[in-house]
Amino acid sequence: MSGADGGEAILEAFRRLGIDYVISSPGSEWAPVWEAFARQKVDGLAGPTYIDCWHETLAVDMALGYSRVTGRLQAVLLHAGAGLLQGTVGLQAAQQAEVPLLVMSGESLTYGEDPDFDPGQQWYSNLSIVGGPHGLVGPLTKWANQATSVHTLYGMVVRAGEMAQRAPFGPTYLNVPVEVMLAPWTPPAKMRDVPPAPITRPSDADIDRVAGLLAAAEHPVITTDSIGRNADGMAALVELAELVAAPVVDGHSCMYANFPKDHPLYAGFDLHTAAKSADLVLLVQNRVPWYPQRSRPDATVVAIDDSPHKLFMVHQSLQADQYLEGDVTATLRLLSAAVRARNVSATPRDERAASVKRGHDAMVDKLRAAERKAASTETIDPISLIAAFNDVLPADAVYVDELTVHRNAAQHHLNWNVPQSYFYVNGGLGQGLGLALGIKLALRDRPVVLMIGDGSFLYNPAMQALGASKQNDLPILVVVFNNQAYEAMRGNHRRYYPDGIAVKNDLWHGVHIDGPDYAGFAKPFGLHGERIENRARLRGALADGLAAVAGGRTAILNVMLSR
Repeated sequence: MSGADGGEAILEAFRRLGIDYVISSPGSEWAPVWEAFARQKVDGLAGPTYIDCWHETLAVDMALGYSRVTGRLQAVLLHAGAGLLQGTVGLQAAQQAEVPLLVMSGESLTYGEDPDFDPGQQWYSNLSIVGGPHGLVGPLTKWANQATSVHTLYGMVVRAGEMAQRAPFGPTYLNVPVEVMLAPWTPPAKMRDVPPAPITRPSDADIDRVAGLLAAAEHPVITTDSIGRNADGMAALVELAELVAAPVVDGHSCMYANFPKDHPLYAGFDLHTAAKSADLVLLVQNRVPWYPQRSRPDATVVAIDDSPHKLFMVHQSLQADQYLEGDVTATLRLLSAAVRARNVSATPRDERAASVKRGHDAMVDKLRAAERKAASTETIDPISLIAAFNDVLPADAVYVDELTVHRNAAQHHLNWNVPQSYFYVNGGLGQGLGLALGIKLALRDRPVVLMIGDGSFLYNPAMQALGASKQNDLPILVVVFNNQAYEAMRGNHRRYYPDGIAVKNDLWHGVHIDGPDYAGFAKPFGLHGERIENRARLRGALADGLAAVAGGRTAILNVMLSR
């Protein structure tokens, strides 16, 4: 590979890692990598696709969304220290969601003192970081370091990618000085495609022990917040739940569509009630099962996770009696096989299944009653909006949730029955648009719907995201839940000071939003936009928005809510 330099080393490492996309908010240090991409195209070489973004948070969040769907490592290139800081919102989200990402940015080492090389005055004047930019992101990544030589660059990129894909999964970071990227690079004599991370599993003895607990339990309960991150996770959980007739409860921090809502064993979100009489509780990828922690039931608790103790959490209280650690989907399959081998009596299981179904049916009846009540006015209640989703949108619609005060209503009333139908935007507001675009990049054949509050919308890099949607043919349906307020702020104020001056005088700070017409953001990009104020127009507007998305245009629906 004649004329190769550090930029080629980076791109070759990306190829060997099996990276699909390199997503970047461009910085001037990346010319060596751009040169390598140009060579890839001219020479007709296979390799990752490059995507430019107009904002660093957007770049990280698009990669995050894609990886949350596929589970595969993607790469992000950011600019210097300032650009890296913009991207840290997404880095924290990737850390908390345990998603593998490889993020890189650059710096200069010579600052114009090398008589044979001028990196540009900006590195000397404004862009240097004392201690190096990798010091900025250490707490938000699994590993952060600097590539100090072109001779180690290729190996460091590969290693960073491999580490990101080992449990606990998460982002890694590499700082690559421009001098290192421009140095001549000699490829290794033998390069290898990086093998996938091996699937780990608990021991047979541990599996058999927990299978015995399940077989003997009279009132088992299963709770999860993230098994749905694996496309096969839902099916594995359904198999085990049916085998032991255990109700399945979504956790406080529900991140995915974990269990079909139309299944008679689905028990909603109230773990406290479901576990009151439990003698066994399985925590299946549920990092925050008890809140407050003293609400843990008097039952045997088994935690099932690839890494149950989260290093990014300041405080965590699983209070587990036993652990099964390893790939969670594989562990559930092994548990099902072990329980099945015990020939558990069908009679108590069938009786338990019938009882759980009665509770499920009562829960559904209560939800439908709330929807009928919400539909009794001409104004738009948030529950009416969510019910309209269920009526208008197809069964394979993918919902991305960046709501706050309406999140509870959305999670309870949305119908999701197929894998990868729901993704919660974690790690802080301002990331929903980027995450939704990344999910659309991975699921091009399914409609992606972003549910976003008006306050959340204002935190997002909206113009940049809409540009990325148009440039990369990623049409999504954006539905703004507009109550013209940061109601979460008012709610907290009321809780802390229920008899305070603000409550008595209706005097609020940090609450009211005199926002724009969010549908108008569509016009500069030739996209579809509509403001909806009447419930009678709601279903028609959703259908029109869905049609625009099917035609290749993002649609923004600004829905004016009654609360």
